[in-house]
Amino acid sequence: MTEPDPTPDGDRESAVTVLLAFGANLAIAVAKSAAAVVTGSASMVAEATHSWADAGNEVLLLIAGRRSRHRADSAHPLGYGREAYVWSMFAALGLFALGAGVSITHGIQELFHPEPATDFGVAYVVLAIAFVLEAISFRQAYRQVRSEAASADRDLLEHALKTSDPTVRAVFAEDAAALIGLVIAFAGVLLHQVTGSPVPDAIGSILVGVLLGVVAVILIDRNRRFLVGEEASPQLREAGLRALLDLPEVERVTMLRMEYLGPRQVFLVGAVDLVGDAPEHTIADRLDRCERALERHPHIRAAVLSLSTPGDPDLTHPHG
Repeated sequence: MTEPDPTPDGDRESAVTVLLAFGANLAIAVAKSAAAVVTGSASMVAEATHSWADAGNEVLLLIAGRRSRHRADSAHPLGYGREAYVWSMFAALGLFALGAGVSITHGIQELFHPEPATDFGVAYVVLAIAFVLEAISFRQAYRQVRSEAASADRDLLEHALKTSDPTVRAVFAEDAAALIGLVIAFAGVLLHQVTGSPVPDAIGSILVGVLLGVVAVILIDRNRRFLVGEEASPQLREAGLRALLDLPEVERVTMLRMEYLGPRQVFLVGAVDLVGDAPEHTIADRLDRCERALERHPHIRAAVLSLSTPGDPDLTHPHG
């Protein structure tokens, strides 16, 4: 199928991406916090808050990946895949409340109660180091998204939005926002130094907050869609149809529904005509064999098949 990187390889690469981002953001958060204290820059406070929020989010994303891989049991016969979207939703809400909320609030406070900043050189050094570390983390996320996008025949940004793996989407979006935020913070600190006014610095803090808010809203919406139930992509649905038709027992397919249960995992429901005119008492066994064969595919967590009713159109020849 065209959903890239089936487990466990895809999960392993996602975990590496998140761990690298966590390490980078933790180091950056400590450095930015120290610089914010030394300089008194509003933009540095916003950036420090941003990095602490990202580091916390990465912890939640690691939890998301681990819990979503729990095996199915009697309480959850379709598995725990959607746990990934629950914990990723928590991370996005944290980014909105902590990252965006604190940055915007602090920037507004600085506008009404401005305080001059000092030691601008410290801020520049920390921002430069942070940019390098964020770029390294972003490069890993970019490479994974680009590789998966090529496998799924999508544009890079389209795949970042539509991938069923919320951890990859979150790290890619947060690292991209971090790099943009660093540029905004640099401009704010520089204008503060050049003009002697803290207003550009405060505006920089607000802009960083708005940026984080936009990213958080996008991530929240994507996780919401997968939690409600996201239909598999047209490419993946086409691959599922081919997998059904490749079964020697199946003559034609008249209905197919595929919904994501978690990262790279789908639930397949279909209606089929079986080859031949077998006695009724053998039909259930034949359908069961087809379902088990489908479930051996790394992307199909569960499959349920029923018999087509007379007159149902063939999906491969809907007008025939």
